Parts: sequence; structure tokens; C-alpha cells
Amino acid sequence: QLQLVESGGGLVQPGGSLRLSCAASGFAFDYYGIGWFRQAPGKEREGLSCISNGGGNTNYADSVKGRFTISRDNAKNTVILQMTGLKPEDTGVYFCAAGRSPAAAICPAVPHKERYDFWGQGTQVTVSA
Repeated sequence: QLQLVESGGGLVQPGGSLRLSCAASGFAFDYYGIGWFRQAPGKEREGLSCISNGGGNTNYADSVKGRFTISRDNAKNTVILQMTGLKPEDTGVYFCAAGRSPAAAICPAVPHKERYDFWGQGTQVTVSA
């Protein structure tokens, strides 16, 4: 019953903040790296941030660096994406994903979607005045 469930999306004004959660169940969460991805209408799914299995290594895309923060609580099987200074171009469906390959588990760079095995269904974020 492996499962990833995103929550916390919604409508927010430019400059606002949102806190997205990714709740995991059914697998050995602390062995998996977690990535956050975004898919805007008509665009490819892009990697935003990742965190290593132990939480000691993180990476961010240039477009969100300094505005988004990723963290994890392995005791709660949860990963958080705290988003601040939101812009209209941040609008899209946000997904969390888990992977055990080195590229995912270690999080050496901005995540790539092909390196992740388990995906949530996404949560919509709309940034609009």
C-alpha cells in the first residue's frame, strides 16, 4: 500500500506563502530521497527541490532558490515544501515523489523526474491577484 499524498495547495496572492506537505506510507520512507516537482499548463514536469534520505542534503532549482525550503521528518514520514514570495509563474500542480536510486536517495543535484519511482497525485497551487 505504498502511497504519497500531497496537501496544502490552494489559491494565494502574489507575494504570499503556502506550506505543502507530502505524507508517505507503505514503504521504508527513511531509505528514499524525496523530490518536489511542478507541472504548469502545457509545460513539462520540472524538478524544484529534493532532499536526501537522511535529510542532510538538499538542492533547489534556480527559479525557487531562496524562496522555497524543503525539509523532512522521518519519524512522521512527512516532507514539507515551504513556499514564500510566490509568483504567478509558480502556478501549477505540485507533486512529491520518492526514489531509491543514488540520484534520488543522495539528492546530489536538482531532481529529475525519471529518477523517482513513487508519485503522489499532486496538489494545485494557483498564484493570482
